[in-house]
Amino acid sequence: MTTRFRHGLVLGKFYPLHAGHSNLIRTALRQCDEVTVQLLVNSAERIPLETRLAWLQEEHPTARIVAEVDDAEVDFESPTAWDDHMRVIERLLPTPVDAAFTSDEYGADLARRLGAEWVQVDPGRELNPVSGTAVRADPAAYWWALAPTVRASLAQRVVVLGAESTGTTTLSRALAEALGTLWVEEYGREYSEIREGGLAAPWRSDEFDLVVDRQLQLEEQALRRVPKPLLVCDTDLLATALWHERYVGEPAPRILERAAAHRPALYVLTGDEIPFVQDGMRDGEHIRHDMQQRFREVLAAQRVPWVEVRGAWRRGWLRSGPSWRTCCDAGSTLPRDPRPTTVASWGSTSWRWSRPRRPMRGSASGGPARRSGRSRSTTTTRPTRRLRSGYPSKTSSSRSRR
Repeated sequence: MTTRFRHGLVLGKFYPLHAGHSNLIRTALRQCDEVTVQLLVNSAERIPLETRLAWLQEEHPTARIVAEVDDAEVDFESPTAWDDHMRVIERLLPTPVDAAFTSDEYGADLARRLGAEWVQVDPGRELNPVSGTAVRADPAAYWWALAPTVRASLAQRVVVLGAESTGTTTLSRALAEALGTLWVEEYGREYSEIREGGLAAPWRSDEFDLVVDRQLQLEEQALRRVPKPLLVCDTDLLATALWHERYVGEPAPRILERAAAHRPALYVLTGDEIPFVQDGMRDGEHIRHDMQQRFREVLAAQRVPWVEVRGAWRRGWLRSGPSWRTCCDAGSTLPRDPRPTTVASWGSTSWRWSRPRRPMRGSASGGPARRSGRSRSTTTTRPTRRLRSGYPSKTSSSRSRR
C-alpha cells in the first residue's frame, strides 16, 4: 500500500481516549509511513498521564506514542499561547512531520506552524459524535465510544461484603441484575474448595495473597466488558484482609495497603439478621455476629461511603431499582467535576450518603443518615462505641474463609 506522507502527527489530551481519537490515529496510520501520537496532559486533569499513555499503547501499538505535561493556556487566538504549545510539540518530534491530522479547525494553524499539510478527519464529528468533554459529563451515554482498556479504568465498583451467610452473593447477583450490569463472584470461596489440604488444613498468609491476585484478575476482566460504568463485586481486598485476620490470626498490612489503593465507589454491607444457613463450609452462627461487628468497625474507619442493608430495606432497595449514577455518586472517581453529598431516592425513602468520616448530625454513623421519619427499615453504618476486634479462638476447625 502506497502512503501519502512520510511522517504524520496526531496530538491531544485523550481525556479520555474515545472512538473519535482512535479513528483519527488509524486514519493517520493508513496514510503515513510513521505516525507520532503526542499525549499532552494538563497537570490539573484528574486522569493520570500514565493511565492515558497505557490506553494509547494498548489500542495503537504501531504508533509512536510520546507524552508530556503541557500546562500552557489553551487559546487558539493567542500567538503567545501557540508559541508555548509549539515548544512542547516540537521537542517531542524526532523528525519533522509532513502531515498533521486533526478533526477540529485548529489543525490548520498547527500544520502551518509545522510546515506540514493539514489533514482534517471527520469534520463536525459526524462519523463519531463524541468528545472527551461529553464522555466526562455523562460516561454512560458514551460508553459505546470507549475501548475495553478505557472502560476498565473508568468504571466504578460497588462492593457487597459481609459475614458468613448474610446473603452477599444473592444480593450481588440481584443488584447487578437491577442495575443492568455484570457482577464478579468471590474467588476465595472457589479456592476454599480446591486448596491443598482442604478445609481442615490451617490457612497460610500467602494463600490470601493468591486470592487477592485472582480476585483482581476477575475484576479486570469484567471491567473491560461492563455494559455501563458500574461493576458489582461480591467481596474485595478489604474483605479479604479481614478474613486473613480471622483465619491467620493477625492483620495483613500488605493486603490492607493494596485495598487502600483500590477503593470502590461504595460498600454495601449485608446484615446478619437473616437465618444462618450451614452449607458445610462455614464456621457457624456463633462467629457470624462477631465478624459482622468487625466489618462495621473497619468500614467505619475507612474513607469509602458505605451502607448496611437489613430487613425490609434490603428488599425494597432492589425493588425500587437503584441507578448506576446513584451508586457512583456515592463516592465518584469518574473524571467529572466532584459533587457534594448526593441524595439517593429509592422508593418512598430517601437516604443521604455521607462522605465525611465523622458522624452526621442526628446519626451515630458515618454512612446514610435517615431523612424520613419512618422506622420500618433499618440501616447501620458507624457504631456508637468502639467494637472489639478479637474473635473466638479458631483451633478446632478450619472452615472456608466464607
